[in-house]
Amino acid sequence: MASRAFGGIEVLSYRFRDDGRIPNNPRLPLLVYRRVLSGGSAEGFEKLFRGNGWGGIWRDGIFGYHHYHSTAHEVLGVAQGAARVTFGGERGVTMEVRAGDAVVIPAGVGHCNGGASRDLLVVGAYPVGQLWDLCTGEPGERPRVLENIRRVPLPERDPLFGEDGPLVELWGGVRGG
Repeated sequence: MASRAFGGIEVLSYRFRDDGRIPNNPRLPLLVYRRVLSGGSAEGFEKLFRGNGWGGIWRDGIFGYHHYHSTAHEVLGVAQGAARVTFGGERGVTMEVRAGDAVVIPAGVGHCNGGASRDLLVVGAYPVGQLWDLCTGEPGERPRVLENIRRVPLPERDPLFGEDGPLVELWGGVRGG
């Protein structure tokens, strides 16, 4: 895990190895933005995501089983409440995310809600043009998803800070890789 400040916001980055079931992403770290929006706001996250070129916006919770997307990167903004989420598969990292936090999940990185407050509300989005699939680590998925993950293009902009955000800085070095 690495931590850095970006415009007064703490950004944590985590890398996960393939665990045999959840492939994770060999090139891109998961990014956790702490207290991006004071107290959280569904409308605030939607405005940020849309304004920075992320679409397919939805409001809901986080599935309570290990899953990942092989065809899209995903951003989750916690608009209200809190949840204990495991990232990276069963042997990954479990952390609490709270209202105001956001997480950028690279294609292939597993995530699972391990318990949440009753008022949990999450706003999710994907880079424009990326359509998500739902994968759970079944053996038959493996050949297809590894190629999918490799092909998912990098987003043009950070979903929260635009062209000069942490995602561009931390993922930018892998363009064309």
